[in-house]
Amino acid sequence: MQATLNSRKILETIPTIENFEEMGAWGLYSSVDIHNCDPDIIRDAEMIRQYVIQLCDLIGMKRFGETQVVDFGEDERVAGFSMTQLIETSLISGHFANLSNTSYIDVFSCKYYDPEVVAHFSLSYFKGSDYNLNIALRK
Repeated sequence: MQATLNSRKILETIPTIENFEEMGAWGLYSSVDIHNCDPDIIRDAEMIRQYVIQLCDLIGMKRFGETQVVDFGEDERVAGFSMTQLIETSLISGHFANLSNTSYIDVFSCKYYDPEVVAHFSLSYFKGSDYNLNIALRK
């Protein structure tokens, strides 16, 4: 099952925990693209670390180790911070593009979580204008 959600229009339904269990899914993957983010937030490594802590608490994921946040990219189009956070059930990662002020967040976990919670929290935290959400159940 795949679903795509734009903050303006739902194209398919978001998988529920029942869908997850009925399918015997091994994991749930979601990617959120947040447009027109606050540049002061996405260019601040500590704000990105705080985002990860709050997101993990919100969706019930146990962090494993410290959040890695690195600023790199020689090409202006891709320059910005990248983030990785191991979680007990897999990984959260992200890239924050300076040129476009876009945040690209990926969450993969073998434990169910609500992708819409990730999208709405991320939109609010980074003060974006809208988002695209893509979801896949992994088997």
